[in-house]
Amino acid sequence: MAKQTFISPTIDYAFKKIFGSDRSEDILISFLNAIIYNGKNVISALTIVNPYKQGHVETLKDSYLDVRAVLQNGEIVLIEMQLARVAAFGKRVAYNLCKSYANQLESGEDYLKISPVIAVTITNFVLFHKQEQVIHHLVFKEAQGNYEYPERELQLFFVELPKFKKELKDLTTLAEKWIYFIKLANELQEIPPTLGEIAEIDKALKIAKLANMEPDEADEVIRRSIYLQDEIGRMRYASEEAWEQGIEQGIERGRITEARALALRLLKKKFGEMTAEINSKIESLSLSNLEGLTEDIFEITSQSDLLNWLSEVDSHQDG
Repeated sequence: MAKQTFISPTIDYAFKKIFGSDRSEDILISFLNAIIYNGKNVISALTIVNPYKQGHVETLKDSYLDVRAVLQNGEIVLIEMQLARVAAFGKRVAYNLCKSYANQLESGEDYLKISPVIAVTITNFVLFHKQEQVIHHLVFKEAQGNYEYPERELQLFFVELPKFKKELKDLTTLAEKWIYFIKLANELQEIPPTLGEIAEIDKALKIAKLANMEPDEADEVIRRSIYLQDEIGRMRYASEEAWEQGIEQGIERGRITEARALALRLLKKKFGEMTAEINSKIESLSLSNLEGLTEDIFEITSQSDLLNWLSEVDSHQDG
């Protein structure tokens, strides 16, 4: 196995170092122009808020909001890398977006001071299963007419790495080259011409090169990589376990529904419409009791007998 040359930008530490340091403005401008504006040079300047400083390895904490920048027109951009799907992920993205929008004003200030907020979220899992594209752009739209809200105050961009399948020789757009860099930089042994011709990607690869790092930084990268892979494995195991439990519970609920429907059909055929009290008691029966009811139904001669049977089962369940 070849020795790793570049760190993976999907590692939180590496992502902050490449896109969120005080020397990353040009890198972040190129990346955002690629993802938000299809490679057009719309963003010409930005300021990275609380940039990552080299040497802060030991105090670096996990953060849902990896990089935050303010564009030259005042718009706020939130850039996040998410390796594994976690509980309430979608709610958290929406919360961060809305919080950054609302927190711009103090009480009583003019709404005209509020700047639009854009969230760019890179996921290492599939979020939109029915859509084939890698990049998704979401804005407020009218549900039936599909026309946009007059003000583009809040926008969401999602980049799904697992859906990106292009090889190095097939890359054409700036967005494709940036996505390839993020997903596969750690598999490269040198800077390929296709990526190196983009000055900002070339610079990002040089920042990501292990040989250019201090020993403590390289150690931190390895430590973070192992930790994150362990966490992803743990979450996937928990997700698979929950899925299996959900399937079992679903099968059990399905069996109960079928047994209840059979019991009600037999009772209706024998006694006609059931009273609300009887229906309520049947609804609460367990699978075993429903099966018992269908077996005993031929010995029950009236709705009164049926009610007595159900009351007796109730007393046993309560006991």
